[in-house]
Amino acid sequence: MPESIRILVVDDHHVVRQGLVALLNITPGIEVIGEASDGLEAIRLHRSLRPDVTLMDLQLPKLGGVDAILRIRAEDPAARFVVLTTFDGDEDIYRALQAGAKAYLLKGMTVEELTSTIRAVHSGKTRIAAPIAEKLAERMSGQALTTREHEVLERIVAGRSNKEIASDLNISEATVKSHINNLLGKLGVSDRTNAATVAIQRGIVHLK
Repeated sequence: MPESIRILVVDDHHVVRQGLVALLNITPGIEVIGEASDGLEAIRLHRSLRPDVTLMDLQLPKLGGVDAILRIRAEDPAARFVVLTTFDGDEDIYRALQAGAKAYLLKGMTVEELTSTIRAVHSGKTRIAAPIAEKLAERMSGQALTTREHEVLERIVAGRSNKEIASDLNISEATVKSHINNLLGKLGVSDRTNAATVAIQRGIVHLK
């Protein structure tokens, strides 16, 4: 008998996490060896347990999923991750795959999709469903925001005025307006309200 694939499950929702653990533990050839409810706990458990594959949610307390993946892979470059999330924005997908995730699944997936993806990633393959690949292609073909444009966009989403953004970032209002014009062009929108909507839909900015 081949050894079971050893899984670490990371999700901050207790019911979701327990459901995944129960489901995977009755799947032949798969064994859950640990579970974490936040990004920092995921790092600690990965360090001590060295799972074959980690199922990682993105929106986690203390440390987000993408940052947890980056920090774990800094210690263990061979670590393998399947992102399992409700977020389907192109920026979320891009960040997760850039961080080193080998698969990206939405929580509406079937049991068969989940288990086959785990086995594929364990064997060294990458699994990206067609709708996810399409969004990733759109993100790759678009213009990336600069760090400063991202900071301005975050504050637009938070409802800050140009004057408040200028004060927050210690820049002039004229500079704020220049950044806003640039990011509107990159996002393909005509005003601040649409920019905020698109930023949330695409996962560029997450509501706190």
